[in-house]
Amino acid sequence: MDDAGVFDLLDLGEYERTALAELLTLGRTTAPNLAEATGIPKARIYGVLEALADRGFVKVIPGRPKEYQPRSPEAILDRAAENRRQAYESFSADLDAARESFLAEFGPRFTAASEDIRPAEELFYVVDVGEASESETRRLYHEADERVNVLTKSFEYLDSVAPALADALDRGVEVNVLFLHPDLLSATNRGIQTEIVERIDEEFPGVGYRFSEEKLPWRGTLVDPSMEYETGRAILLVEEKDVPLSMRQAAITENGSFVAGLKRYFDLVWEHDSVATYPE
Repeated sequence: MDDAGVFDLLDLGEYERTALAELLTLGRTTAPNLAEATGIPKARIYGVLEALADRGFVKVIPGRPKEYQPRSPEAILDRAAENRRQAYESFSADLDAARESFLAEFGPRFTAASEDIRPAEELFYVVDVGEASESETRRLYHEADERVNVLTKSFEYLDSVAPALADALDRGVEVNVLFLHPDLLSATNRGIQTEIVERIDEEFPGVGYRFSEEKLPWRGTLVDPSMEYETGRAILLVEEKDVPLSMRQAAITENGSFVAGLKRYFDLVWEHDSVATYPE
């Protein structure tokens, strides 16, 4: 992470980060000197320095005139972490104080409204394909207890889920990927798939994979299906060649019966309509 990224984590405004960076270079100095060195308006410099002092990043040295001295870089980072910890504890305490009245007010409303929801409306909710769908997919990997099954053309989004995939494998989760057979792919997607398969062999040897010899009508990820229809979650999208990816949506379900059906489809293709080795 570069310096700008660290200042972003410190949640500093433009003048504040400019002043702090210059102070770390100059050391102890006065407000007018710092304003001249940074170009920060003199009408703003005192407020900027007081804000930095309030956060514990700068020490105020009494005198005529007052001087300002930065704390060490290590101390600044430690103070930032402590500030965030204290803010979280305060936030958590405020939530706890409001919890009883909030639940009393809205719990009955939610229960009454939920009783009126038709079963079909509980089957799915949708998110946009892209960052939103990838975020939901990562969540499924992180929450999986036993198994993850993936249906994909070439698994081109591996980069976005790789840390979550590694986490699942580290926790002993079984991960199996059903690719579309390369003979059914375009030349571009075939090349992507080849690279992804090589990467899986090298970085994620615990992942099982096969290649479907039939077209896959849907793509997606399902986790922890139960043939008793009691558990299971999935995200999926159907093949829509004429719809741009940016305009498509993915369906998310936590309906155990539906996920069990998706698992049966996955198992049938895996066992009867796929090959185990990457075609030469």
